[in-house]
Amino acid sequence: MDEATLADRLRQLGLSEKEIDTYLTILEHGEAKASTVADDAGVSKRYVYSVSETLDDRGFVEVNDHVVPTTIRAHPPEEVVDKLTTELQALEPALTDRYGDVPEQLQEFEVIKTRTTVLKRIRELLERAEDEITLSVPATLLEEIEDGLRETVERGVLVILLVSGEKSPDEERFDGVASVVRAWGENAPLIVTADRRQGLFAPNEMLVRTNSGKRGIAIAQQQLVPIIVGSFFGNYWPMATQTYVTDPATLPETYTGFRHAVLQATLHLEAGTDVRVTAQARPVRTDDYATVEGLLVGVRQSLLEPTRDTFAVENALIVETDDGETVTLGGEGAFVEDFETRRVTLSTE
Repeated sequence: MDEATLADRLRQLGLSEKEIDTYLTILEHGEAKASTVADDAGVSKRYVYSVSETLDDRGFVEVNDHVVPTTIRAHPPEEVVDKLTTELQALEPALTDRYGDVPEQLQEFEVIKTRTTVLKRIRELLERAEDEITLSVPATLLEEIEDGLRETVERGVLVILLVSGEKSPDEERFDGVASVVRAWGENAPLIVTADRRQGLFAPNEMLVRTNSGKRGIAIAQQQLVPIIVGSFFGNYWPMATQTYVTDPATLPETYTGFRHAVLQATLHLEAGTDVRVTAQARPVRTDDYATVEGLLVGVRQSLLEPTRDTFAVENALIVETDDGETVTLGGEGAFVEDFETRRVTLSTE
């Protein structure tokens, strides 16, 4: 390491230019009188005494003021490094505690250059998801994220999975891995979204070939991620074949993810179960939430075959209220339905 680089490292430890010059001079002598250090470093003798006290406090040198004349001895470099390392290690728990209290600030946009980073970001999205994951993934990548998918399902998160590059995967392998699975023999891009708020997109070539030169992008912007969700359900989901569907959940159950409520409502409706809906909802384009209650009489959805939708991302519950009125409930951002819903409880009559 040359002298300029050494000075840069000492500067990063908080030493000033004159402190660095003085310390390196002492280090070259090993031990020297203050006057000798002052002459060689080009500073005053008084300054050498002042700086030496600071360097003594930090463990770089030892001031021998019990002898005449006073000398300054440099500690062996390995002792200095050991002392600094111990101090930094002691600082780590305090910094970690403070950092742990601060929510992680996600980058709105991140360009991803490697397959390893793609996998890392997928696992992070799976861990963060609270309501819903949509995922289009090459069959060759599935095994590497399977454990994360199982843990996500176990937390009660809806997992919508499209496996590309394989026409007929084994249906049994998806039990506990996802809520609904479709397979497509073509090579679709990797698409991941979590709770309609965070997303990831990467070309298929980036995942199946090394050094492809392709790039992925991670997005954490609430205005853009729903567009990725719409692309997933509008462009890729209809092209794939339904491979696996979870069993109906035991009711009653409350859902904050509306698509999850629609999935379970559809499964119970197909099973012939009488389902009662209790929803916290507000008339579309108004501000006041109220309780809407009634009997489930139909759904509009594109998650399961046979689909019952009029457009690709439509999800709605059709409810006959206790007042005898038939209304439609939609999820976040609903504008076609009568009500926008933020929480739904499904129960048996």
